Amino acid sequence: MAMQSLDPVALTQDLIRRPSVTPADAGAMDTLQRTLDRLGFECRRMKFGQIENLYARRGTASPNLCFAGHTDVVPAGDRAAWRYDPFGADVSDGILHGRGAVDMKGGIAAWVAAVSRTLAQGEVPGSLSFLITGDEEGEAVDGTVKVVETLRAEGEIVDHCVVGEPTCTAILGDMIKVGRRGSINAYIEVQGKQGHVAYPHRAANPMPVLLRLLNALQMRHLDDGYERFQPSNLEITTVDVGNPTTNVIPAKATARVNVRFNPAQSGPALATWFQDEAAKAGEGFAGTVSVRTAISGEAFLTEHSPFVELVASAVRTITSQEHDLSTTGGISDARFIRSLCPVVEFGLVGATMHAIDERVPVTEIEQLTTVYQRIIEGYFARF
Repeated sequence: MAMQSLDPVALTQDLIRRPSVTPADAGAMDTLQRTLDRLGFECRRMKFGQIENLYARRGTASPNLCFAGHTDVVPAGDRAAWRYDPFGADVSDGILHGRGAVDMKGGIAAWVAAVSRTLAQGEVPGSLSFLITGDEEGEAVDGTVKVVETLRAEGEIVDHCVVGEPTCTAILGDMIKVGRRGSINAYIEVQGKQGHVAYPHRAANPMPVLLRLLNALQMRHLDDGYERFQPSNLEITTVDVGNPTTNVIPAKATARVNVRFNPAQSGPALATWFQDEAAKAGEGFAGTVSVRTAISGEAFLTEHSPFVELVASAVRTITSQEHDLSTTGGISDARFIRSLCPVVEFGLVGATMHAIDERVPVTEIEQLTTVYQRIIEGYFARF
């Protein structure tokens, strides 16, 4: 029996109306699962901690083409500042408004609709799968990374993956992501001894030590970039003392630092560097200097291949846009999926993601659906 083609805009609206602000699910995953059930997918819910995740597969044969994304969204912020209800999914003058319209419920709905339209024409000679998490916008500890670990342990084979993040900058089709920089956070704490500013010999001021350390970190030239990657950059994101007075030497000073790095660096090497610089800054100090690091992900690049060219060709054909094969921007769950298979990211224009009045033209969702359908059909014709 032939499958019924689905409306991607209607499904996007259904998903937006579930206010799935991380870690809440609010029924978003149930909404998606019901749709995939009707399309013949075997759906497996994987809950880790508070986070709802879904792995769904249709078929058992190879190759297995996966789509990955997330149903969780960032908070709406000041709801009174929105032109429309952020979870109302209103369409006005051809524009769909709502939190998650771009990032990335619209992308999920477009791929689901593309699958339905492909299956309406007949079966595919392989498998289609979805890897959907509710923890991409949060700490990402109970989401895609845990699902990937489970699938790897079970021997599940995923041959290639498209991640539906909003990759485009101004016009649909102008950017495809083929890699991402890595990210590491350093949490620095200098513990000294509180005292009166007129009697510094009785205290141990943590501020000069912290400043020496931060200066040493900033003075290092990390690199000049890497093929397809911009130079790595270190940013001091906060310095905190919590001292409201002018005559007290504080007992403690803290700071946070983030490095976004290309493949010329590695998370463990940067973590070691932080520790070494902390030890140098603390030499002769009558207190302690400690650094805790957290690696959010390593840098990666999906090398040019028939799969990358397939995606690029579909984008170019449907949108008539010349695209950039880019590694710019923040991190995404592609950093976890790349341990399973080659991964490419392509989705909507991200100009309003995370913003007040997040929105997308309905014609853009339809065009993305057409791109995705061409990718799916081309994939099973080639692989």
